[in-house]
Amino acid sequence: MHTTTIRTIGAHDGQEVRVRGWLYNKREKGKLAFLIVRDGTGYLQAVAFQPEVGPSVFETCQKVTQESSLEVTGVIRKDDRAPGGHEMQLRSIVVHQLAHDYPISPKEHGPDFLLDHRHLWLRSSRQHALLRLRSEISQAIRDFFYERDFVLIDSPILTPAACEGTSTLFQTDYFDQKAYLSQSGQLYLEPAAMAFGRVYCFGPTFRAEKSKTRRHLTEFWMVEPEVAYAELPDLLDLAEDFIVALVARALDRCRAELKTLERDTARLEAVRKPFPRMTYDEAAALLVRPDVQARAREQDAPPFVCGNDFGGFDETVLTEKLERPVMITHYPAAIKAFYMQPDPRTPERALCVDVLAPEGYGEIIGGSQRIHDHDLLLRRIQEQGLPLEAFRWYLDIRKYGSVPHAGFGMGIERFVSWVAGIHHLREAIPYPRTLNRLYP
Repeated sequence: MHTTTIRTIGAHDGQEVRVRGWLYNKREKGKLAFLIVRDGTGYLQAVAFQPEVGPSVFETCQKVTQESSLEVTGVIRKDDRAPGGHEMQLRSIVVHQLAHDYPISPKEHGPDFLLDHRHLWLRSSRQHALLRLRSEISQAIRDFFYERDFVLIDSPILTPAACEGTSTLFQTDYFDQKAYLSQSGQLYLEPAAMAFGRVYCFGPTFRAEKSKTRRHLTEFWMVEPEVAYAELPDLLDLAEDFIVALVARALDRCRAELKTLERDTARLEAVRKPFPRMTYDEAAALLVRPDVQARAREQDAPPFVCGNDFGGFDETVLTEKLERPVMITHYPAAIKAFYMQPDPRTPERALCVDVLAPEGYGEIIGGSQRIHDHDLLLRRIQEQGLPLEAFRWYLDIRKYGSVPHAGFGMGIERFVSWVAGIHHLREAIPYPRTLNRLYP
């Protein structure tokens, strides 16, 4: 007997096969039993008709419960009405374990209940679709950089110093000294870029930010490319190509998942080059308009003040009439990280970019050209009161063959949330870590 997966079931039309999985749902109608079986690759309807199966088989179909592990054997028939376009005319069923009182029933459950049972919630069709989408996007990321001759560099998780600011660090004991969970792999990528030219890292990062918004997690996955001999215009082109490629991959290979998520794919199909671009000052001019300030007050959002970073409301306003992400450049250097290259024409502005997704999803990419001059970087480290000893190795890069270089970071959960069209990032990661959640 041939054992197959549900994803490839169409290749076995008219054949008798075995499928191993779990019971997702079922219904009965007289002498018919309809079992919806899932195996991790898809969903299959197995139909048991009492005259065609023995009494013991039909009785097992009646007794089997939600999320029981089982294997079903039968003949595959094409049926456009069935999930996946095929169904099984069931011949036999073997139950490996009968599940009792599965806690996540088809009824509505609150978010806290579902998050407490995240280890089981992963089995639902919506979560299943989300995490398959995440998996495809993660693979597309690796393919994008591999095809462009980037070298994967695994940056350390334990670091001696901050990258994005000391207020959001998770501190831990490291034998006889203090260490911190990485906020970004960027500082370690810059030396690698000087060795290989084009590099990227892809792994977990941590921010001890006491935020409860739908856009924040304390642990998330980030992809960060870094390119030698690259300036801000090169970085904008790379980020644009990257986003377009990932969205196209999701549309090409995750249509079924996007349908399950009820995502309006027409919005994703509009994500094409070129993206609109504007400077921070141009964006600020829109946000200080009296009508926008009035809207902010109506929504209890802090009105924008020139010189500050953009808040969630501000990002929504800047993208609400756009079909594609917008790239905002040249933020005030004072509100950006110490390593960002100042604009030679206006040194109070940094050569940086934030890419904001449409539909209110906010920043999905942040990046910049890096300071490549040793003395300027040293001065910025001293101005911000950072521990010089912890950054001596980082300064070394500017002493031995320094060149202009640039890079960006993209949080996978924010990107997946936008592509999936979901409200909160916590569903875009298998086990979310937030301000008040460390279980399961």
